[in-house]
Amino acid sequence: MSRKLAKDFYEIQKEQWRKSIFLFSVLILFYFIFIGLIAFAFLASFGLIFAKPDFFSGALFTKFLLANFALSFVIAFFHLFDAQKFGAQFILKRLCAQTPDLSDIYHKKFVNVVDEIRIASGLPRVKTYILPTFAINSLALIEADKTPCVIATEGLLADSTRDELEAVAAHELAHIARGDSFYLTLVCSLANFFERLREALESEKEYASEGLPPGETQGGPPPLVNLAVTISVIVMRLLSTLISRERETLADAAAVEFGRNPVSLARAIYKAHIKNSFVGDFNLTYSPLFIVSPESLQERQESEGFLSKITSSHPPLMERIQMLAEMVDLKPEAIIEQVWETQKTREKAKIVLHSFEEKKMQASGIQAEPQEKAIPEENKVWLAFDPRGVWQGPYSLQELLSLPNFTSILQIKNIQENVEARAREFPQIRAALQRMAQKKPIDEAKKNRCPRCLLPLSDSFYEGVPIKFCSQCHGQLIDAAYIERIFARKEIGFSRDLVKKAEEFKKRFLHNPIKTQKIAAKTGPNLFCPNCGYRMMPRPFNYQYFIPVDKCLSCYKIWFDADELEILQILIEKPEKTE
Repeated sequence: MSRKLAKDFYEIQKEQWRKSIFLFSVLILFYFIFIGLIAFAFLASFGLIFAKPDFFSGALFTKFLLANFALSFVIAFFHLFDAQKFGAQFILKRLCAQTPDLSDIYHKKFVNVVDEIRIASGLPRVKTYILPTFAINSLALIEADKTPCVIATEGLLADSTRDELEAVAAHELAHIARGDSFYLTLVCSLANFFERLREALESEKEYASEGLPPGETQGGPPPLVNLAVTISVIVMRLLSTLISRERETLADAAAVEFGRNPVSLARAIYKAHIKNSFVGDFNLTYSPLFIVSPESLQERQESEGFLSKITSSHPPLMERIQMLAEMVDLKPEAIIEQVWETQKTREKAKIVLHSFEEKKMQASGIQAEPQEKAIPEENKVWLAFDPRGVWQGPYSLQELLSLPNFTSILQIKNIQENVEARAREFPQIRAALQRMAQKKPIDEAKKNRCPRCLLPLSDSFYEGVPIKFCSQCHGQLIDAAYIERIFARKEIGFSRDLVKKAEEFKKRFLHNPIKTQKIAAKTGPNLFCPNCGYRMMPRPFNYQYFIPVDKCLSCYKIWFDADELEILQILIEKPEKTE
């Protein structure tokens, strides 16, 4: 008996297009019924139907049906086209999805894992995206050019072992290989139509009630119209969730075929469910797309009733764990125990960081010479004529260009050459301004040099994120866009001395953070960005954590002095155990 060959990706795509024709027919019927219901409710609320007894038997009723069908056809066609063309693009934009940064170790691992499973599943091409959120979740989509893509959150990359990440990738690629992603993207985009209509009606009601006493409302849509739209929303959401529940179970099974590791998939699903799968203020119409429903923990605890279980877009957690556990003859409790054991193992494996003072004590008696000498400070030969008519300075060229009142027509003087003129008259200044416009350091010798001790910066990684650090003062230069990744990843522990230092900083700084930050800005030396040469500005990290750091407002780099990044991590991550 000959074995039936599995369908390839292109056959699956053709099959999905045939399904879309069937879905289009269903949509016309659906819109015909519910747009008719809404129109009937609207006309009835104004007495336009019962005022004419011959409505159901005359030509008026025939015109009503024809108009309803024509409108249903147009809306169904428009929304099917919109869902196919812009559905995935809208979702990616709404979620702030980003392409992976291949210089980041975690992102690179994710790209490699997806590519490995892609080969095993026989798919020709797959794109990858990252969601900048601490949540543990993932989804798969089909873009307008028919290219499938797998999207994972930073939280998933940070909290998953490699085998768990492989299992999640296998689950999402199973959706793609089975054609589920195309279908779910389409259905979820179509379901969102009535959600947006309801939101528009609610906004209209709020607008009409503005300025009225509390408890009073005015205007807004008639009650029957509201009822019709609400029923439509419930039916469409129920349709999409029922489709999703079946396909989630099948994708779990197909993922095991690709990855051969049901236990890892069960662990990943359990982590996402009990920790945090919430991806932000995102319409739950799209929840069937995710591996775990993107609800907050509070919402999930509040929706444990019978009705919520029926309308849930995903099978119950323990049902999924049970199915996967039975594949390897295990009990669900054993898999859950593995999750907590893995967590304990990762805690023990953390690299413990020590404070700058501890490192100096450990290195006492060891003479370490820098690989390259620091470059000498630039001669201060420039004076600037300030608005009060007084010469200020002397300044280095970099300091001169960083003055708040510096312009190309400022009167300046080079005391070395004894020349006084407008700034634009000096060729050194014109060349320096040109380099600054190109976001290059004024002095090429200072590029990639520590802004404090002028030693060459070394390349390294901090929790998988590429950084530059100074081996002498232990300062670190990090791209501002990478900081959130560090907070999501917890592979580093902190010594007791560092934790104590963070607690003391918090007590001292919270008394008057704004004043302290201003004093630091006045008395601290000028620091210049090793990347672009612009002056770095002393600023609080953010307005929740007033740790003063030096920020480059040109290329968006942040300079952390010794222990500043670690203190910030301790305050945000609040580690319970330290060495």
